[in-house]
Amino acid sequence: MGTKQQLAFGAPEQAIVDALVERATEERWAERLFDGDTSLWTTDPDVAADITDRLGWLRSPAHFSLQIAALEGFGDGIRDAGFDTAVVMGMGGSSLAPDVLRRTFGSAEGYPALRILDSTDPVAVGAVMDDLDPLETLWIVASKSGTTTEPLAFQAAAWARVEAALEERKADQKPGEFFAVITDPGKSLEAIPHHDDLREEFLNPPDIGGRYSALSYVGLVPASIIGLDLDSFLAAASAEIGAAREPDAADNSAVLLGLAIGGLARNGRDKLTFLADPAIGSFGAWLEQLIAESTGKLATGIVPVDLEPPRPADEYGADRVFAAISVAGSGDRDVAAAADALARAGQPVIRIELDDPIDLAGEMVRWEIATAIAGAVLEINPFDQPNVEEAKQLTRKVLAASSDGAGGGADAEMDGGIVLRAHDADSLADLLSPTLAALEPRNYVAVQAFIAPSPAVDAAIAGLRRALAPTGCATTAGYGPRFLHSTGQLHKGGPPTGVFLQLTADHPQDREIPGWPYSFAQLIDAQAHGDREALRSHDRPVVHVHLGANLVDDIALLERAIGRALTRED
Repeated sequence: MGTKQQLAFGAPEQAIVDALVERATEERWAERLFDGDTSLWTTDPDVAADITDRLGWLRSPAHFSLQIAALEGFGDGIRDAGFDTAVVMGMGGSSLAPDVLRRTFGSAEGYPALRILDSTDPVAVGAVMDDLDPLETLWIVASKSGTTTEPLAFQAAAWARVEAALEERKADQKPGEFFAVITDPGKSLEAIPHHDDLREEFLNPPDIGGRYSALSYVGLVPASIIGLDLDSFLAAASAEIGAAREPDAADNSAVLLGLAIGGLARNGRDKLTFLADPAIGSFGAWLEQLIAESTGKLATGIVPVDLEPPRPADEYGADRVFAAISVAGSGDRDVAAAADALARAGQPVIRIELDDPIDLAGEMVRWEIATAIAGAVLEINPFDQPNVEEAKQLTRKVLAASSDGAGGGADAEMDGGIVLRAHDADSLADLLSPTLAALEPRNYVAVQAFIAPSPAVDAAIAGLRRALAPTGCATTAGYGPRFLHSTGQLHKGGPPTGVFLQLTADHPQDREIPGWPYSFAQLIDAQAHGDREALRSHDRPVVHVHLGANLVDDIALLERAIGRALTRED
């Protein structure tokens, strides 16, 4: 097991990194990181105290290696109890780390399948829940705070389904036997409904932040359920922790990576673009939330760009850095070929090759350390998220003010939004032209899709990103409300270069949230409304487009309109 890393930089970029390597070595950055020396990031005693309470992730591999037998026993017990599926109900780091493991490793023979529920769109909720036997499913509530709205809404829906199934079958079991929770001890656990009645509770050390929690119970409980080899997985993480203690920054791949991405971002190359081997293609979404939420604040930060449709190497701007991440022997040469072409075109390229997918645990550690080091370079606190609560507060305000929810076509019109079904491609192009004409290469365009995810919708959104390529701007895309717990911090607090295309849609079929005063459709519409208001409060340009019920066709119409707007002459 292991990983190779190589930086292919031109002279200007290499000079930036060399100066930082010298500084980091002289100032003992690696040693100070592991000593918990908060002066790496701040001289403010209050901020320092907060950072001290957020460095437990550095001890995760050692701490949880002692829990392997118990974790594997739990996973085997779930299999032996007859559960055929487990559903992780979380947001941000609590859902993205399990999703990487699910997509990369699948389930070992005989172990339950794993599903992730992190969308409040009623269609998305139904797609995860409705074909499952609720009594053959383990429902896992994952929330560090215990108060996160989305996982608690999912729990309410799942609990009602389990109760109904038990009553219908006249079973003598209790609903809590079909639920587990991953949270922090104390008030976090106490905030989880029915916490005293659940099958199992996994309490993380509270000094592990959500986006740095992949190698805590957040990732390891789902890993145990799918039968992953936890010894090998955590051994890879421990090996990277050992390597990252190297005092010479030039020989410390994790510290060197952080110096590179932080230093180049500070000097204008702040669009970190991932090129990922399909074998580990989901890793970029986890990296995106780690980097965006950690560095995007105080009008600075690194903008991660994941799953962007490829462009010719000479069509990328001078604001890019590329991270090409592959697996040895995977048989896929596209990443290597793209990296070669980009290097020839003068773009800075970071090449990372894993010996085996199991080395993802080490790669998670490498990027966590790199992100913390990049925070030191950018002179920000990489462990807080000062702007995340804004959209949540505005969402609550919208829900409280409207008895029949926010969003919808009428709301889009009143809010200055575009109701797509009222337009053809030409009239849409007229409406989009002012925003598109104002784009500059330093901008990035973020597609924020508060709609139900699906492979077809993924492909349609990729089409939007291809249509935007002639602007020269980087493009990102995320599903709401998931991205609010990922890139949402960057959107409000990071570099003021984002331009936002928010997509909402009709809800032909809604779902109630049992015991709650609003439905899933009302919740996701309010979340969209709250986010665009939060963006506008930071003077971020937002174009809101409301789709109809046929998402793929409507997004295709929007793609044509963008193409026409960009090809018109002044």
